[in-house]
Amino acid sequence: MDEKIRELAASCVPLAVEILEEAIRIPADFVDRPVAEGGDPSCGLSNHEGPRLEYLRSKIVEIGAADGPEDVAFDGFGNLRWTVRDPDDGIPDDEKSVVYFDGHTDTVQALRPRWHETIGGGIDPYLGLTDPERVDRGFLRNELGYLPPDDEWQHLVWGRGSADQLGGVVCQIMATRLLRALRPQGALRGVIVTSYATVAEEDNDGGGPMYLMRKDLPGAPASRIPDVLILSEPTGSAADGALGIYRGQRGRMQIEVEVTGKSCHGSMPWEGRNPLEFGSTIIAEAAAAYQRGEGFGDDGFLGPGTRTASFATLETPSDCAVPERFTFRLDRRLTAGEDPRQALADVEALPAVARARAAGLTVEVRAPLYDQLTWRGARPGNPQIYPGWVTPEDHPAIRAAAEAYRRVVTPGIAAGGTGGAMRPDPRVSRWVFSTDGVGVPVPRDSDLEVPATKNWVEAGAFRHPAMFGLGPGHEQNTHKIGECVDSRELAPVIAFYARFPSLYRALGRSSGRKDFK
Repeated sequence: MDEKIRELAASCVPLAVEILEEAIRIPADFVDRPVAEGGDPSCGLSNHEGPRLEYLRSKIVEIGAADGPEDVAFDGFGNLRWTVRDPDDGIPDDEKSVVYFDGHTDTVQALRPRWHETIGGGIDPYLGLTDPERVDRGFLRNELGYLPPDDEWQHLVWGRGSADQLGGVVCQIMATRLLRALRPQGALRGVIVTSYATVAEEDNDGGGPMYLMRKDLPGAPASRIPDVLILSEPTGSAADGALGIYRGQRGRMQIEVEVTGKSCHGSMPWEGRNPLEFGSTIIAEAAAAYQRGEGFGDDGFLGPGTRTASFATLETPSDCAVPERFTFRLDRRLTAGEDPRQALADVEALPAVARARAAGLTVEVRAPLYDQLTWRGARPGNPQIYPGWVTPEDHPAIRAAAEAYRRVVTPGIAAGGTGGAMRPDPRVSRWVFSTDGVGVPVPRDSDLEVPATKNWVEAGAFRHPAMFGLGPGHEQNTHKIGECVDSRELAPVIAFYARFPSLYRALGRSSGRKDFK
């Protein structure tokens, strides 16, 4: 089966590139069109994924990535879900292993004018490479974490979302198509594979799977509860190589600080209380405390906790007035053992906060709620606190992942590359940034019933299915001008996704029950 999977995965690449390029391009039809004529300047961003998802849904049905239209649907949150299985394998659904694929379909802002100004006009964030002669290659090499040699650039797919994370979602689609084709060879024997193309991850990390795990799955049969969840976020490292197997990540939270003062004319500042001046002092103290390492944990695998100012708004009558209110946010990455309540308390305890209050200003420190409606009208309403997670390296899912890599990825890599190139041996590591995985853990006391045979991971107050990721693209290329993905990474990823489910079924079932913590 391994050789057949590699062969079929390689044959999928032209179609995968075609679908990926169109998924990247679609917002171009909407961002410049007047709203009255059906335009949407935010098309493709969080909560504006509709046109892209409708396209992907139609392609899943058209190319046979699911058995029929009835197996492809949107859930109440707006996530796109499709399922493949072998109905003739003689194994009851509730006794099958359940493998989830997960990838988000929203992107960050395209910053289209900046692409044109800085790259030279030859690459567009929606249209991709438009004029090779007008590409500033020196700028791109300085901007991005990793690019292959110039004579290999014909393999690159450019555009916003190419690496983060549309390339991974397209690989999910092609993999379920392969799994259906390989049913006679046993690729789906004893396995149900459910694939999700989720929404609103960039704005609300893990919002899609959070809805699934906390609203949709409670009360569901065992045939819907995942044993393993594979994230298709990019797992390339500019220094360590492409296509890592990532088994964990730090958590994340937003800390919002609202400083309210008293507005007045700028010529008489003594008549007011300036929240911008007091608030900027809070930011400076927070930055200095982080530089000193005060209040931050460190973990040998996940790395240290971090904090940085990330967003601000100012309410002011004019640019010649003392403002009324200054609100800013700190992006706080939480490593293992760090408590979000303590992270809030650390900001609350900054001397600059006390000084602002003593001067008569109001200072509120909180974790904000995410309440933006999804493209299907669902309101999440969750605090913007997203727990980190780690799947133990000895879990059967990680062992099966490494074995799947050796079987269907390694044979296609002639020799070990350098920098961000592909490596023949599986590289097990962790993400620096955040993924949908933060929405998967559920509280231990939740009403989601999970059979013991599913070998979920117990982690403090939470539990979650075994999770890991493998996806095309490099972390250091995401969210940047010139974002791209190497199409040569698509076939190995597709092959891996198609090989893992049956391999995990064999290795996971034979390993017996173990408590993973």
